[in-house]
Amino acid sequence: MKSDMPGAAGTLPSSFVPPMTDFQLKDTNPLLGGGGKAAAFDLVEKMEYLFVRVVKARDLPAMDLTGSLDPYVEVVLGNFKCVTKHFEKNHSPEWNEVFAVPKDQVQGSSLVVELKDKDFVVDDFVGRVALDIVEVPTRAPPESPLAPEWYRLEDAAGRKLERGELMLAVWFGTQADEAFPFATHPDVTPAVDRRIHSVYNRSKVYHAPRLWYLRVNIINAHDVFVSDENRIPEVLCKAKLGSQVFVTKPIKSRSNIFTWNEVFVFVASEPFENDTLFLSVEDRVSPTKDEVLGRVHLPLTSINKRPDDRNVRPKWYDLKKPVFAVDVDQLKADKFASKVQARVSLDGGYHVSAEPVQYAGDFRPSAKQLWKKPVGVLELGVLQAEGLLPTKTRDGKGACDAYCVAKFGHKWVRTRTAVSDLSPRFHEQYNWDVYDHATVLTVAVFDNNQLDDSAGGGNRDSVLGKVRIRLSTLETDRVYSNSYPLLVLQPSGVKKTGEIHLAVRFSITSTLNTLLLYSKPLLPKLHYSHPLPLSQQQQAALRGHAANAVVARLGRMEPPLRREVVTYMLESQMHQWSLRRCTANLQRLSSAFSGVRMLAGWFVDVCRWANPITTLLVHVLYLLAVFFPASVLPTALLYMVFIAAWRYRFRPRKPPHMDAKVSNVEKVNPEELDEELDTYPTARSPEVVHARYFKLRNLATNVQVQAGNVATQGERLHQLLSWRDPRATVMFMAFCLVAAVTLYAIEFRLVALAAGLWVMRHPKLRKKMPSTAANLFRRLPARTDTLL
Repeated sequence: MKSDMPGAAGTLPSSFVPPMTDFQLKDTNPLLGGGGKAAAFDLVEKMEYLFVRVVKARDLPAMDLTGSLDPYVEVVLGNFKCVTKHFEKNHSPEWNEVFAVPKDQVQGSSLVVELKDKDFVVDDFVGRVALDIVEVPTRAPPESPLAPEWYRLEDAAGRKLERGELMLAVWFGTQADEAFPFATHPDVTPAVDRRIHSVYNRSKVYHAPRLWYLRVNIINAHDVFVSDENRIPEVLCKAKLGSQVFVTKPIKSRSNIFTWNEVFVFVASEPFENDTLFLSVEDRVSPTKDEVLGRVHLPLTSINKRPDDRNVRPKWYDLKKPVFAVDVDQLKADKFASKVQARVSLDGGYHVSAEPVQYAGDFRPSAKQLWKKPVGVLELGVLQAEGLLPTKTRDGKGACDAYCVAKFGHKWVRTRTAVSDLSPRFHEQYNWDVYDHATVLTVAVFDNNQLDDSAGGGNRDSVLGKVRIRLSTLETDRVYSNSYPLLVLQPSGVKKTGEIHLAVRFSITSTLNTLLLYSKPLLPKLHYSHPLPLSQQQQAALRGHAANAVVARLGRMEPPLRREVVTYMLESQMHQWSLRRCTANLQRLSSAFSGVRMLAGWFVDVCRWANPITTLLVHVLYLLAVFFPASVLPTALLYMVFIAAWRYRFRPRKPPHMDAKVSNVEKVNPEELDEELDTYPTARSPEVVHARYFKLRNLATNVQVQAGNVATQGERLHQLLSWRDPRATVMFMAFCLVAAVTLYAIEFRLVALAAGLWVMRHPKLRKKMPSTAANLFRRLPARTDTLL
């Protein structure tokens, strides 16, 4: 087997960029649910399978001279072969394995189930059971499972054997059958080890761990003695939970009491049986060496959970000296053990996020007793993928072993792996409880690179693309069936690796409760009433620790969700530096204020009398607003209602999807993409890093200049009343005094009328020079004179 560049980039020339029309969302019209009434699997097409359940055997004959038998079963249906595991020296084995063969791929008129004896050279034939496909019954849930039946084994000629029976159950069903999630699909090529494929050919549901914030307030330590009494000790306290380590500031004191009163926040994941918090008091002997004076171990199972903001009483913990540092004579001389005072609690009133807030699928707090009832149900049908780019070569042909992963809240799902199929059909349906509809469903497609046994599981699964769907953009109880483009970003540019067909439906249980969510805060109330004492960098670090906890837990399940899969789903690399993303954000900012810019340009044209009719109409409207001010706000509100009602006809009918234009990948420089996809630490040459450094300096210089200009304007506003320029301050005071007297003596609407007419005066009454106010403001001093 030969692998190309991950993500199928190796199959395309580096200059290939798909047309932008391929990046658009497409409507699909699949026959969901078989065209019948709504049912449990009504978001996927009905797929029929032939299910073969091999239960057990009894009274099997002896095959070897020793009388032993190593039985296994082989199901043969045309070109399909399915093999159960074998037992050693067992005449009454129990397999209880299920095989599912697509009905449209069933070849032949008979199903043959052979029982064989595992041998070193050639496996011995024990017996078989032959069944006619025409006689196989059809079962559809919610019917009861088909009862298995005992069949007498036959020889190769079809004669009944004296000994040996095999219990089987054979029926036609769909993917809604209870046996489908546990069935083995015989879509394996000879190049793939069947034992490895059996791990990945079933869909799985994963549950991410529930995360908690562990708050540790280290207050002080008493009776701390150091070995060298002639030196002023520099004592600190170190807190450690797994790979998370925090250290207090070192305190110098000749007394044996040291006070820190610092708060640290850790991320802990349930269950807590194997997690321990370590507190150690250490003496900084040198800048590179800390001597442990005592430590204490606190299992997380012994720490109280706090669902609200109630106070936690501090406790004294005895410090135990390390084993290698224990001095028996010193222990006898010390009357009191060293102690550390700390306030430790598991805070369950906060939401611990392992992903950026804008892509989160859940905002519930850690404590279950604080959870509200669900407001709806999200249903997802993973139909099929098509046009996938080959990522490897198998049997002389391009192949791709695709599978999908979907994440929403704590529940993750993984479809079965379709082996060597560039247009795999999954047709699997999943559902989630929705607690907040301002959340995002994330679906991604990956290429499974673990099927090659020679790789030893060291290959990384390749990314084929991602889809994000925000629930608040979906209409209630409507089925969205669309084909989403799968896009990946590579140094050569954006690549389309295929399409994924999804069907999504969001149903709500109570319209009133859903509307009330808009008036409630996004995060639990403790985030606002008692925010965590953390900086933005510390919050980002905690999010990284939370992501690592999710990666570790999902990696211990079978089959594991690999690290690269989980980190890609959690957007762990989102906040890394990217010039492309920086430019895209600036374009988004410009687009967000484009309406204001257009309105300002239109008003400038009005003041310049570019269209005299429009200017006169604006004069009339302004006069109405001045003399009838009570109608301004109602008119504006009614105008917005009219605009919203008019735009209802043109409302979006498709869910949002990855937009290549908004992402700024149309005209991006390959050098910028290579910098964005570079690893940390860098894998590029020093010359390339040097050039990128100076490019970043030039960009930062422009940002620095613009920031300085904005700061200068703000400082000039402060200087008006600061007497830094006494003449300007006197002039501004005089202007304010005259304006106050004028506004007091003259009716306000007359002043507003005169001001409006003056601003919109004809160009013949204007001068091309700046106004007096602008000249005064431009001459004001700023703090630029004090900069080095």
